[in-house]
Amino acid sequence: MKILVIGAGPAGLMAAGTLAERGFDVTLADKNEKTGKKLYITGKGRCNVTNECDGKEFLASVVSNPKFLMSAINAFDSYDTVDFLQKNGLNTVTERGNRVFPASQKSSDVIKTFTDYCRKNGVKILLSAKVVGVKTDGEDFVVSFSDKTERFQKVIVATGGLSYPSTGSTGDGYEIAKSFGHKIVKPVQALVPIELNEPWVQKLSGLSLKNVRCTVTAGEKEIASDFGEMLFTHKGVSGPIILSLSSKINRLNPNGLKLVIDLKPALSDDVLDARLQRDFAELNLKQFKNSLDGLLPKSLVPVIVGLSKINPEQKVGQITREQRKNLVHLLKNLTFSVKKLAGFEEAIVTAGGVDVKEINPKTMESKLQKGLYFVGEVLDVDALTGGFNIQIALSTAYCLATHILG
Repeated sequence: MKILVIGAGPAGLMAAGTLAERGFDVTLADKNEKTGKKLYITGKGRCNVTNECDGKEFLASVVSNPKFLMSAINAFDSYDTVDFLQKNGLNTVTERGNRVFPASQKSSDVIKTFTDYCRKNGVKILLSAKVVGVKTDGEDFVVSFSDKTERFQKVIVATGGLSYPSTGSTGDGYEIAKSFGHKIVKPVQALVPIELNEPWVQKLSGLSLKNVRCTVTAGEKEIASDFGEMLFTHKGVSGPIILSLSSKINRLNPNGLKLVIDLKPALSDDVLDARLQRDFAELNLKQFKNSLDGLLPKSLVPVIVGLSKINPEQKVGQITREQRKNLVHLLKNLTFSVKKLAGFEEAIVTAGGVDVKEINPKTMESKLQKGLYFVGEVLDVDALTGGFNIQIALSTAYCLATHILG
């Protein structure tokens, strides 16, 4: 039996290597000049390869269609990934938030491990090999490459989504799926920075905040909220909690959405007010603009002073109770209006893709075409940041491989 795997990302490499290890004739084709091209930039070049948590916690971090992934995650979970990497010579380290990285901190070592696994098991790897069409004649799949046509008994589509198109993610798998009658849930960017309307956000560019709470609201309604680290950019905000929030609002109209930052979530309004009273009592002869350095990062102070409507030159001993209460509210509710999400070129993953209602969750096989499989990001499944999305790719690939192996 000849099997073609299209796409040499984590899902394609895992599927190809696992099938070849059991003796199948496997060809892995990728239009890029090297395997794992998108993996090189994953986790800022360190490659957060999985998240070492139990299945229930894992599925709670999946944004789209977690139930669909239950069989796949049960078949091959994050602990299996770590075991697999170690058996193939790559040691890992687990960092804060259960995030697993290669001990070398190099994504290239992860790609080499998966590629070597394929090569040692006899996978025929075709690079710079673009698949331009897949048809069936009733018996086999007839696959057209840019320079030849070849027949295969099974085809596995592992082409990824639309995120980071410079790495070759240009939606090729959606076209193959559509040609066999599959529905595509509209792809949208996920795990992506959020751009804001306020021009003064540029003054905060480069500022990183830890232990803050960010909430997205629409009118009086809270849409999503998260606690942790974030970063200001020249156009808006990014960082772990912002990326996670983006995946929960990416199908909403940004008009009318607000991003509210609680700079001091550990302190209630009353406790923060008491803290300000103490600080102001100690610094009562200082000007207001010079009184917040012990409370806030340096670059944030002039912004908060400007938004507070308190005269920057005013002595803090003269600040009224009402002014102080308004300042507490500002520190607990620093509010921005959302302009839009950044584009696919900055998105870590794609939400949307091949409708999972038309895919068998136990085998990843198409319900519309026998012998055709879809794995990884090409499917309408996406998760939060922290190693979950690569694990989804590996789990769906292993799940399909074990089905073919019988």
